[in-house]
Amino acid sequence: MTTRTVQVPLESHVNLVPVRVIVHDSHGNAVGDLREADFEIRQDGKPQVISHFSVETPASLAAKVAHGTAAEGSLLSASGAPAAPMTLPSRFVALVMDDANLNLQDLMRMKLAAIRYMNTAVKPNERVALFTVSGQNQVDFTDDHAKIVDQLKVLISRPIDGYDPATQHDCLVMTYYQADQIQNHQDPEAIAVAQADALQCAAAEGVPAQAQQSVANSMYESAVAQMVRSGEVSTQFTVRRLDEIVRRISAMPGQRSMVFLSPGFITSTYEYDVLRIVDRAARENVFINTLDARGLYTVDPIGDISQPAPLHANSQTAGLSLQFRLTEQRIQSEVLEDLADSTGGFYFRNNNDLDAGLRQTAAEPAVSYLLAFVPADLKNDGKFHTVNIKMLTKEKYTVQARRGFFAPKHGKTPDELAKQDIEDAVFSQEEQQGLPVQLNLQYFKVDDVNAKLAVLTHVDLNQIRFDRADDRNSDNLTIVAALFDRNGNFIKADQKTLEMHLKDATLEKLHRSGLTVKTNFDVKPGGYMVRLVVRDSKDAQIASRNGVVDIP
Repeated sequence: MTTRTVQVPLESHVNLVPVRVIVHDSHGNAVGDLREADFEIRQDGKPQVISHFSVETPASLAAKVAHGTAAEGSLLSASGAPAAPMTLPSRFVALVMDDANLNLQDLMRMKLAAIRYMNTAVKPNERVALFTVSGQNQVDFTDDHAKIVDQLKVLISRPIDGYDPATQHDCLVMTYYQADQIQNHQDPEAIAVAQADALQCAAAEGVPAQAQQSVANSMYESAVAQMVRSGEVSTQFTVRRLDEIVRRISAMPGQRSMVFLSPGFITSTYEYDVLRIVDRAARENVFINTLDARGLYTVDPIGDISQPAPLHANSQTAGLSLQFRLTEQRIQSEVLEDLADSTGGFYFRNNNDLDAGLRQTAAEPAVSYLLAFVPADLKNDGKFHTVNIKMLTKEKYTVQARRGFFAPKHGKTPDELAKQDIEDAVFSQEEQQGLPVQLNLQYFKVDDVNAKLAVLTHVDLNQIRFDRADDRNSDNLTIVAALFDRNGNFIKADQKTLEMHLKDATLEKLHRSGLTVKTNFDVKPGGYMVRLVVRDSKDAQIASRNGVVDIP
C-alpha cells in the first residue's frame, strides 16, 4: 500500500444530484412539516426517483460538524481552550446594493432595513458581504457585522457616469426606455412623442417661430443621445458587476446566495450578458434573490420628484409619455423577476415592508429539505438539464430550488472528470455518504504564534469494493483536505492518493481496524474550517465531511 500526492486516473460516474429545497407559505415563512411523498422531482420534464431525502435545520447541520481539540503535549492547557466552539461558516450571503440606480429616498430606506437586518437577523454560521454596483463602500465576506454596518451608514447614490436624470431640469424629459426605443428600435410612437415635446420646449423657451423646428431637432437628438449613453453605461456596468459578484460568491465553500437590492434596470442590448450571469449562477449553484427596493410604488401621471412630467406636454404626448414610463417600470421589475426565477431564487416586490423582504431573501430558513436523484439516461454532452420540484400538497407553496444542472462534457479524460467531482465536493459543503469516513481534528501549539493542525481521516474498508487479481485486492482512494479561514476564504489543500494492492490477510486486518490517513497543516492561531473529501476509483463514490477548529 503506497501513498502519493499526484493524481491517478479515476473512473467517473454520475453521482447523485443534490437539490436543496426551501418551501415558503403564503406569508413567506419556511414550511417545516413536509415529507418525501410531498415532493416530485422532474428532470427535463420527466419524473425521477428520489434517492435521498432529509429534513435539515441549522441545529442538525451543526451537529454533524467535527470540532478540533488540543493534542496531548500541546502548549495549550485544557483551561486555555476556547469557551465556545467555533461555528461552521456554512452559508454565504452577499448583499448587493444597487447604489447606481436607486434614488436617494429608496436607498435610504433600504440602508436602514439592511442595518436592522445585520444587527438582528444574521446567525453565527452565516458570513455576509456587502457589494455595490458602484464598487464603493464594499466589505468582503466577514463575521464582523460592524464593518458592514459602518459602510451601509455612509452609502450614497452614485450614478455611474455622473449623469443623474433625477437631478436634471432640462425642458425635454424622457426615460432611458423611451430613448432606447428611439435609437435602437426606431419606435415611431416614441419618436413622435419626443419630437412633439421638443417642439413645445422650443416654443416654451421663447425661440422665434422660424427657428423652433431647428432648435427642437437639435434638442431632440441631444436628449436621445444623452439618455442612451447614460443608460447603456449604467446597464453595462451593472451587468458587469453582477457577473463579478457571482464569480466571487462561487469561490465560497457552502450554501451561496446573493440578494440584489435594486429598482431593476433596462437590459436593452445586454440581454445576452444577463443570460450569461444566470448560466454562471446555475453552474455554481448560486441563488440570486432579488428585492425591489422601491417597495410599493405607482407611476404618478403628473410626475414625481424623481421623474417630473414636462409642463409643456399636451394631453396626447403626456398620455404616451406616461405609457413609456409604465412600460419602463414593468421591464425593470421583469429583470429582477427573471434573475430570481432563473436561478431558483426568491423575488420580493410591491411591498413597503423591506425588513420582511430581507428576512425572506437573505435570512437562513428555519428548515430546508435535501433531495437527491440519479439522472436518468444522461449523456456526457455538457448540456444544461432542467430540474423542477413540484409540490404534491393541496396548499399553495412557493418553492426555492436549483433550476437545473450541467452534464459532464464528453471528451474530458477520467482524470479531469474526477478532478471536477472532487473540486465540486470541496466547495459544496454538502454531507455526502458514499463512503464510511470519519473526520477528526487535532492541533498542537508549537509556541505562541505557531501551531500544527492534524486532519485525521478514518476509512472503514468493509463497505469498499476491491478489484481482485493476482492474489491482490486493489482500489485507490483520493483524499483531499482543504483548509479555509473563519470567513470561508480558501487557504490551501492537500491531496493524497492511496494506492491499495492488499493481500487477503492485510485486507482482513484492515477490515477490523479501518484505515487512518493523516494530513498536517502549519497554521497560526485563529479559527479555521476544514473540508474533507474522499473518493474511490472503482465506484467513484464520494464521502465529504466538515470540521472547524479555533486555536487560541
